[in-house]
Amino acid sequence: MRAENNNESLTAGQIRAARGLLDWSQPQLAEAAKLSLPTIRRMEGPLGPGRSTVANIEAVRRAFEEAGVVFVVAGEISAGGLGVRFKIGS
Repeated sequence: MRAENNNESLTAGQIRAARGLLDWSQPQLAEAAKLSLPTIRRMEGPLGPGRSTVANIEAVRRAFEEAGVVFVVAGEISAGGLGVRFKIGS
């Protein structure tokens, strides 16, 4: 099943930003998410993760969240738009 465009889906920009926040390379993300490097490259490419399976998107989201990243979605009270940040507290 392919991902649908909704607030739960990630953007290519969010994936790149989360990697930057953690100082992770694409190979490091691929290892953490247990996905292939070409899959990560495609998800960060011009078409974004929208052509990836829901399972692959969730694997990337889970890898980042386990590393302490929070994804900000448009419309959140304190958010100006899509983004990433570190989790506050433990």
